[in-house]
Amino acid sequence: MKKVTSKKTKTVNNRPNCLKITKHKQKVNFTTIIDKDGNKVKTSVREARTAKKNNKKES
Repeated sequence: MKKVTSKKTKTVNNRPNCLKITKHKQKVNFTTIIDKDGNKVKTSVREARTAKKNNKKES
């Protein structure tokens, strides 16, 4: 399986009503798709949607 994305987890602040700041991480929403050659590729869902849209335009 090949990973084709440059996205990484982000560290962000959690701010409840009491305004106490704590850090937490936002992970990337990964999915596995099969490319034109039949290889499994792990990408983010957003990039997978864009690839699907571009494949529709080519056909």
